[in-house]
Amino acid sequence: MTHPVHPDTALFAGEKPFPVIPACEHFAGSEKLILKALEQMEKLGPVFNITCDCEDGAPAGREKEHAEMIVRVLSTDANHQRMAGARIHDFSHPSWRQDVDILVGGAGERLAYLTIPKSTEYAHAEEMIDFIQHIADMHGIEREIPIHILVETHGALRDVHRIATLPWLQVLDFGLMDFVSGHHGAIPASAMRSPGQFEHKLIARAKTEVVSAALANGVIPAHNVTLDLKNPYVTYQDARRARMEFGFLRQWSIYPTQIQPIVDAMKPDYSEVETGAAILLAAQKADWGPIQHAGELHDRATYRYYWEVLQKARVTGIKLPAEAEAAFFS
Repeated sequence: MTHPVHPDTALFAGEKPFPVIPACEHFAGSEKLILKALEQMEKLGPVFNITCDCEDGAPAGREKEHAEMIVRVLSTDANHQRMAGARIHDFSHPSWRQDVDILVGGAGERLAYLTIPKSTEYAHAEEMIDFIQHIADMHGIEREIPIHILVETHGALRDVHRIATLPWLQVLDFGLMDFVSGHHGAIPASAMRSPGQFEHKLIARAKTEVVSAALANGVIPAHNVTLDLKNPYVTYQDARRARMEFGFLRQWSIYPTQIQPIVDAMKPDYSEVETGAAILLAAQKADWGPIQHAGELHDRATYRYYWEVLQKARVTGIKLPAEAEAAFFS
């Protein structure tokens, strides 16, 4: 008796599947906030990542101790889901190599990813990734450590389509605040929040370029923060608009009450999940040949689409139809 062929085998043989990761990335800069975020993950489930922040989180002069603290926390049972990554210092900061030495050397097997901020050109991002790979090799780490790169400078935006081709890259993040600041007053402060952040022509262009570069290279585009910390619905609206109008598939959180609204805004529509489950189950029974469903023809192109819908549904906490859960995820 032959076993049904799994979608990963049938649809992506010899190809790189698109990353399926949580739609929310929560930033935490101190040990207290990292532990609080890990506790919240136990309540909400693994529907978000935690970025332990060296760049803005480390007190000046205590960069080494801060990176060591992150390694220590990520090595505890509190991080049993292994959903936490870290943001290192930027290329111009003297501590970025030290960050990599400590984080990769001490937690390279547990890091969900490393985030590189404020690249001003392709060559800087390339050099940093080369160094990360070198340190991983030195420590006998065979896995690829996913890399996230922040696009928040003129130079990074200029080179974004080249940056998106770099190895180990999983996410391109758009950094709104530094991008606006880099325009020396040409973009008003009001454009750091909605509706300006979606309507100002220079920002809309930048967001479109980031999403286009990411998706063309099998990379997740991640949207910037919402500054309003007290109104979860504003966060939801920002994330939903980023998803539906620009194609972002992930958004940053900087406050605990922002996590669930981002997850909710990025969820696939449940009717599409149900449709996708039915189509994929029928396709599997047809050995992934073309089928008809509800009077429409479906083949591998739509199977790929719906397979990603089902995976995204799971990482946003949507319960799949039982038959699909058993067939594809058990």
